[in-house]
Amino acid sequence: MYSESDLEGAVAAGVIPQATADAFRHHIALTRVTPAVDEESFRLLTGFNDIFVGIAIALLLTSIAWLGGWVKAGLGGFGVAVAAWMLAEYFTRIRRMALPSIILLLAFVGGVAGTMIGTLADINPDWSDRTNAMVGAGIALVTAGAAWVHWKRFMVPITVAAGAAAIVGMIAALALSIDPHSQDLLFPVLFVGGLGTFALAMWWDGSDLTRTTRRSDVAFWLHLAAAPMIAHPVFHMLGVFEHDIGVGQAVVVLALYVVFAFIALAIDRRALLVSSLAYVLYALSTLFNQAGAVELSMAFTALVIGSALLTLSAFWHPMRRAVIGTLGGLGNRLPPVQMPVAA
Repeated sequence: MYSESDLEGAVAAGVIPQATADAFRHHIALTRVTPAVDEESFRLLTGFNDIFVGIAIALLLTSIAWLGGWVKAGLGGFGVAVAAWMLAEYFTRIRRMALPSIILLLAFVGGVAGTMIGTLADINPDWSDRTNAMVGAGIALVTAGAAWVHWKRFMVPITVAAGAAAIVGMIAALALSIDPHSQDLLFPVLFVGGLGTFALAMWWDGSDLTRTTRRSDVAFWLHLAAAPMIAHPVFHMLGVFEHDIGVGQAVVVLALYVVFAFIALAIDRRALLVSSLAYVLYALSTLFNQAGAVELSMAFTALVIGSALLTLSAFWHPMRRAVIGTLGGLGNRLPPVQMPVAA
């Protein structure tokens, strides 16, 4: 299985001419009856060997964390970070394996954070909640810096999303340091952080509207990080899951999901729809419950939402064309809806 990045790499290396690559993309688009951008492709597996190596890496890093933590809490994280970097020198830089690279990146930034958290746990300082929140912000900042260093060395697409999430975590921790007992402050901060991450994702997307380079993969992971930071605070502030919601709240949840669907169609990304799916399922189930279908509420909910999502998937391209048509000139700054033209 070859990704768009591999195809572009072959063009850059002179293995195939650009015209051949464009004709190949056009052929694939015709066979799938959809432009390549609508597929929202990203590189996760290059083959089953990725899974095999990923399992081996997970076992190795788990053992390092276990053994190191047995000696000293911070040592486990440090060992994982060092081992993940060394393994990335081969599996990421030389072999360019997708899934192992993702695992190693997450292990590296997690190991950096784990080193600091474990060291503080060994010291066991008796700090106030405000001080702990400020220390947490510092840990998040160092973790973001570690992600940046990893990006400069290996340029794994998910790295930018990991760094962005760490920055949002730092801002959230600083907000909690103002009033550690005010949980109401946390969700608006996460929502704003999600919007910022979403804006960054759109910037990366805007630099590769046809989604033929690694920049599209970076945008994919940023959208995946931004979606829960946007959806969960919104629905939490609406009081979903905190108590039995009424018909009015359920209707609002469904209306928000329609708005998310409009945005997803416009930007050609599905992360928002997935992140808010649990809330719309709960809201629709509530409506069926209050309509009297208590025993079959979840069955009816799954039937309606499953059918709606499959319809959306089947008619994604024509529905997206209609949405883009309502946006006027803004549509020119979004991924194209027309079929690509063969060179």
